[in-house]
Amino acid sequence: MRHFITPAIALGFMLMTSSLPAQNIAAPVASTELPDVELPPELDRVLRDYERAWQAGDAAALASFFAADGFVLQSNRPPVRGRPAIQAAYEGQGAGSPLRLRALAFAAADTTGYIIGGYSFGTTSRDAGKFTLTLRRTPDGPWQIVSDMDNLNAPSRQRSVPGTPTGNPEAGQ
Repeated sequence: MRHFITPAIALGFMLMTSSLPAQNIAAPVASTELPDVELPPELDRVLRDYERAWQAGDAAALASFFAADGFVLQSNRPPVRGRPAIQAAYEGQGAGSPLRLRALAFAAADTTGYIIGGYSFGTTSRDAGKFTLTLRRTPDGPWQIVSDMDNLNAPSRQRSVPGTPTGNPEAGQ
């Protein structure tokens, strides 16, 4: 039995380290934007309130949309947790920069839900990035954001600007 173990181990290493000619690595697929989905009014309110507070540069209002133990998870930045830290993270962001949030998918039941979507800045309708919002509420209470995770659709051509979501220079204007 022992004389079969060594060849089996050697064969395993050869297979792991050799190139596999039958393996095809697909090239990136050009994506088309997914269609919007209509949200129920109580979920749509979360997105519209966020857009208004962002454009106003109102970091306190943005933080108030989050659960007390909520998270902001932005590209190229460490996680931020809790309303005071979220408010500090949003200080100086937005202010006059139109933000457009659109929903691609959602689900909600009882006290938990989520929204998956795309976002754009300014007058462009093409998504600059995508996001997920994880939501929670007390029974019959308003939906609050537990986590907001976003990232860009393409690498930024410009140097990241600290203090803007996902390094988007337009966002801080």
